[in-house]
Amino acid sequence: MSIVIIGGGVIGLSAAYHLARKGAKDIIVLEKGEVGSGSSSRAAGIITGHLWSETGVRARKISLQRYRELSEELDGYTFQASGTLNLFDAVSWKEREALLPLYDQLDVPYEVLDATEIHYRWPKLTPDTASGIVGLYDPLGGYSEPQRYIPAIAAKARQLGVEIRENQIVTGFERNGDTFTGVQTADGTIPAERIISASHIWTNHLLGTAGLTLPMRAIVHQRYVTAPLTEAVNIPAVNANPYGAYVRPAEGNCILAGYETPNPTPFDIPSMDFDMASVRTPEVYQQRLKDNLTPLLPRLKDTSWATEHVGLLSFSADEEPILGELAPGLIVAGSFHSGGFAYNPVAGLLLAETALSETPSINVDTFAPTRFANLDADDLANQRNTSTIQRRH
Repeated sequence: MSIVIIGGGVIGLSAAYHLARKGAKDIIVLEKGEVGSGSSSRAAGIITGHLWSETGVRARKISLQRYRELSEELDGYTFQASGTLNLFDAVSWKEREALLPLYDQLDVPYEVLDATEIHYRWPKLTPDTASGIVGLYDPLGGYSEPQRYIPAIAAKARQLGVEIRENQIVTGFERNGDTFTGVQTADGTIPAERIISASHIWTNHLLGTAGLTLPMRAIVHQRYVTAPLTEAVNIPAVNANPYGAYVRPAEGNCILAGYETPNPTPFDIPSMDFDMASVRTPEVYQQRLKDNLTPLLPRLKDTSWATEHVGLLSFSADEEPILGELAPGLIVAGSFHSGGFAYNPVAGLLLAETALSETPSINVDTFAPTRFANLDADDLANQRNTSTIQRRH
């Protein structure tokens, strides 16, 4: 079976790798730049299993297991099993606390910690004991270093026979009636029995060439890494929602932290050849991030940011991922909110199963791209505006 995957980020690479592991042949990945040059290389790489929907929780269970297996399967990559601490203020904790029975039902481990317990467990973390902050600790969580994971999975996919073509912009599709039968590039047409679009924020430009669209929007996000410290900081990965940020250790005795864009507005993607490297954010965000996080992690006070990575996140109208067959021969994956890196092992597995017409590891009907077919614009806007649960990693 010939399969073309559009997009050489972690979702597309994971799909290619899992297809090849299943014995599929004739797999081509088309990447408009270099592999991982979009959001994947700009990601924090944090993962937690503590999500807000049953499908999401089931999917993350598989991702967490696969990350540990991938540490054995991929050369030069190791999952950092630091655990993930998810922080909530009093209002957001009520929403998340209501999900604890779901975690119990699905056998997802967790610990509920108050500020004092957090500081006792990780002395470098100093949440205000009078703030009412609650920590939900995921002992199975952790993080990946994108600069290790991306080349490792790309190399292994190539080793298994996947052809990865870089600097290849897809300009359209070939169809036979309603069935998608190939992709068009500047170098010619590539026939395919299955097409997987994992093209992130470029998805609707690509689908538009076939008269299709999905309710997806992009917002700007930024993350930074400090200069090396004298010693590593012993903390878990932290989704610090009350602080408008996240933070984790980074290799080389560094600290990686991300700043939540205040009052984000949709970012317009002008064309298929848009380069994410052109996105800029205000320099003041660097100081704001430090100001926000220093009360939680005082070690940041005397550090400096050595690198900045600005990227774009993608959200669907209901803020759940999109994954499944959109039309005969065309499979779409995208809008993994800020958790694309976290989802990629299970997303790649599910995309491989879908392309090969296998029974999926979990039911992902709630992620199906066709779920929006009967919703009008007002319904979609209302869904988007009523979500209050943090969608992070």
